[in-house]
Amino acid sequence: MDQEVILGYILERVKEDRVEEAKTLFAENFKKITEGNLAKEEMMMLIPVAMDLLKPDKVEEVLGLINQFAGDFIKE
Repeated sequence: MDQEVILGYILERVKEDRVEEAKTLFAENFKKITEGNLAKEEMMMLIPVAMDLLKPDKVEEVLGLINQFAGDFIKE
């Protein structure tokens, strides 16, 4: 799936007052993911931040998508 499509999908599920913060956070981390530079520890630190940015009813859905997208790229 294309990174821009995923980012757009996620941003639609972010709290309205946190969209710019989320855009920066996810764009930086997607770049690390595709470059193969995102360590598992970094991914684990991203989760609580992402949970805070997302609308409460969208957390599980988005975290599942992130884990699916990042799964093949995360360094152990």
